[in-house]
Amino acid sequence: MEEVMRIFQDEVYKNRQSELGRRMQENGVELFFCPPSADLEYLTGTQRRRPTFGNIAYTHGWVCGAFFRPNHDPLFVLPRMVAEFDMPHGATGEILTISETDDGPAMFEKLVKGFGPVKSVAVEERTWADTTLRIANCTGAKVQNGSFLTNPMRRVKSSGEIDLLRDACRLADLSMGEITKSVSDGIKERELSEELDHLLHLEGSRGVSFDTAVWAMGPSTNRDANDRETSSVIGSGSSLLFDFGAIMNGYCSDFGRTLAVGKADVELSEVYDIVIESANAGLAAVKPGALASEVDRATRKVIEDAGYGDKFRHRTGHCIGLDVHEHPFISEEDDTPLEVGMTFTIEPSIFWPGRVGARIEDIIVVTENGGEKLNTYSENFVTVDSASGTLDSGVGGCAHEDHAPSACMHGQE
Repeated sequence: MEEVMRIFQDEVYKNRQSELGRRMQENGVELFFCPPSADLEYLTGTQRRRPTFGNIAYTHGWVCGAFFRPNHDPLFVLPRMVAEFDMPHGATGEILTISETDDGPAMFEKLVKGFGPVKSVAVEERTWADTTLRIANCTGAKVQNGSFLTNPMRRVKSSGEIDLLRDACRLADLSMGEITKSVSDGIKERELSEELDHLLHLEGSRGVSFDTAVWAMGPSTNRDANDRETSSVIGSGSSLLFDFGAIMNGYCSDFGRTLAVGKADVELSEVYDIVIESANAGLAAVKPGALASEVDRATRKVIEDAGYGDKFRHRTGHCIGLDVHEHPFISEEDDTPLEVGMTFTIEPSIFWPGRVGARIEDIIVVTENGGEKLNTYSENFVTVDSASGTLDSGVGGCAHEDHAPSACMHGQE
């Protein structure tokens, strides 16, 4: 096999594995199983295959993953097809490969029993049920969700991780600037979403961090934010909402903005200002020790006070990193204290089908001095009336040098 390709230096992964072992010992966990996942990528650098809509399955696919024990290197168990095609650059640690004609259950049981008597086992939260049941049957041990071991490690990002997240945000920012050139009265939503996916790839994204959504809202349509499949023509007078993200070396961004197509009515302009004020109030509430629920409360209060509280229908945000949605959540039920290095979204919205819609979303990192936005894209309210329309740079004129100033209608009546 070729040399294993990893994002960080070997020492980084060794240190993470040592910290996992320390946490396992502290909690009396003797064995941890982790299938291909963000956790496995975090702990070993072994990159995941890009996700697909359908389930990709192989013979003995349920065995796939790695076992971790304190003070030991990880032991990988891989179906031959995974070793050949899904992990062509290999994995770090000892590897047991199981071929199609092998007795997979017997080999897996022999391996697990070879660890000796164990009383407490943890598995990554998305481990196959078949795998979990076989581990339980082989060991007779208590098997528990291992997120309590890995999430506290992953939720606080290193400076290197924050740099990768900043890069993923940069890709989203660049793609938003480019897609704005294609927005015009009469174009279809799906045309824009498909072009946006293409732009993300061109700018260097490994894929999309979730399904890209571009949809119009306003008096001319009853379209709601929960409909990502319809492809309608965008009518003049609509707001156009964006929700998408890039992937940079495994780390995700999640980004949102709103444009007005054609002349915006008074309510849309007012609602957009409310959403921006809400996001800024949430950002102002970010500081080490503040609760996630307090950031949600500060964000939500602005929209409630403006009379649109029932139209802000989702949580304020979620942590983000190797997974696009990570715990903790910036939500009313989550009282997790914020720590320096935590990264999460603040994404207030007002969704009123048939009347008005607006959203904004940026990724925030907690610093000693409060919250810092990793996105640098303008928050300015922008009206686009032609295919050459673009976002205002926020400093006067158009954000793109190759467009005439008249293409941008920021602030025009």
